[in-house]
Amino acid sequence: MQTLVETAGSTLMDTPGIGPVMAGRLIGRAGQASRFPSAAAFANYARAAPVEIASADKSRHRLSRSGDRQLNSVLHTVAVVQIRMPTPPGYGYYQRKLSEGKTPKEAKRCLKRRLADHVWRVMIADERRARLLVRTP
Repeated sequence: MQTLVETAGSTLMDTPGIGPVMAGRLIGRAGQASRFPSAAAFANYARAAPVEIASADKSRHRLSRSGDRQLNSVLHTVAVVQIRMPTPPGYGYYQRKLSEGKTPKEAKRCLKRRLADHVWRVMIADERRARLLVRTP
């Protein structure tokens, strides 16, 4: 799996919590990241974009029920791994959200959205780098 991911020219494995299996699943489920016009569109497809739910005087967010469940599962796994490891930036982000008063579930939801944005940016950069390599003689 690692050989295939490296052959595809992906740098997703540089992200803490993403190994060869998770990188392969991300690439396989998302396809080309350039088919999404923005990071928000990718997050929506990955079910990581929060949807506002309002009832009476209370307004809160939950994850969308539409989109790719398996892609969301990969983001969830990466988020859990980063939360459990004290060195990745995801851990600090999660702790900041908890200190802001968010519940652990809400903080993990925020981290998943941030990871979706990061994954999209990395995949876009990988595609651009691959296009440049093809163009140069």
